[in-house]
Amino acid sequence: MSSVMPQPQTAPIVACTVSRDVQNFDLLIEDMEDALGESWGDLGFAEALAFFGQPEAEQMEFIALAMDETDEDNLVLMSEIITQAKARDIKVILIAEDMTTAALHSLLRKGADEFVPYPLPEGELAQAIARVSKEEEAPAPEPANAPTLKAGAQKDGALIVVHGLAGGTGSTTMAVNLAWELANVDKKNPPSVCLLDLDLQFGAVATFLDLPRREVVYEMLSETDNMDEEIFGQALLTYEDRLQVLTAPTDMLPLDLINSEDVTRVLDMARNQFDYVIVDMPSTLVQWSEAVLNMAHIYFAMIELDMRCAQNTLRFKRALQSEELPVEKLRYVMNRAPKFTDLNAKSRVKRMAESLSISIDVQLPDGGKPITQANDHGMPLAASAPKSPLRKELMKLAASIHDLKNDQAEAA
Repeated sequence: MSSVMPQPQTAPIVACTVSRDVQNFDLLIEDMEDALGESWGDLGFAEALAFFGQPEAEQMEFIALAMDETDEDNLVLMSEIITQAKARDIKVILIAEDMTTAALHSLLRKGADEFVPYPLPEGELAQAIARVSKEEEAPAPEPANAPTLKAGAQKDGALIVVHGLAGGTGSTTMAVNLAWELANVDKKNPPSVCLLDLDLQFGAVATFLDLPRREVVYEMLSETDNMDEEIFGQALLTYEDRLQVLTAPTDMLPLDLINSEDVTRVLDMARNQFDYVIVDMPSTLVQWSEAVLNMAHIYFAMIELDMRCAQNTLRFKRALQSEELPVEKLRYVMNRAPKFTDLNAKSRVKRMAESLSISIDVQLPDGGKPITQANDHGMPLAASAPKSPLRKELMKLAASIHDLKNDQAEAA
């Protein structure tokens, strides 16, 4: 490793770490040496900006920008580093430890190509380097993996909705992983599954599956009266050849951009093409929420064991009942439910259900930090934390839904 400004006469330098002090990221040093040997250097934040103006920077392939919570005061400087690197076609891999989501989102919006949390998962840096190298060899601004949909298909798929009744209740985590488990529930005859992110402002399905957001989604939603199978299919992305995904649009849009007729057209199209349609809803009730509830076969309402969720559940029920909407479709899901041995907390869950006059049908355990890491990596739990208790419960839930659907099909 070169600990000073990279010198071309020593070894060809193709990458650099950029950090306040690289010694704070000892695992990064080891992984860089494993991946690149001596063909990398180390720069400070200010040094990096100076280096970009030198001729040697023309040979640089990527930088690994390493940060922790202390560096959040330097977001403007780090944003400028990313901007200058991208202006010179240098890829940027973010290495972040204990950074806030807002800070990471800001830097990713500046054009960073990859994000890897620190401490580095085994082999993750090498995979990130391979991905940015592949992008450089064969850039593909628009994914070409949109599915081909059949005109006139009538699958009458099951519509399953996930709605968080408060922020941070894990509704997107549940929607993404339930969709993935349903897509893999039957190895011999896997059902077709489509995941729709209808949170037009803060939808995170794209982040949780590491998929790009595209303008074509906005174009499709803004003109659903002209939508056909081809247009709908072009708005979808394929994840791992098994799951079709409609991400939230690129920009933050008002929730009333679409109305009930628009949503009905999209859901009808999806149900005709797929066996299961999973919808991740915004936590806000909007004009078209009624259309989704009326069409849903199962409507999961996500809550936690706290006062805000209890109050929101009561208000949610009253709002639906006042409009004479089908509250019987609601299936309440307790996320981060207490462990079996925590009798005091389990008693609180029972009292909460009784006081709200609801039945808590599903209790999901707290998966801890691996859940956040899986979401940050853009992978389902089945890939990143297959032994997680949360993943096991969602796998059971997917299996029970699939068995119920099969039993109903046989009865019909």
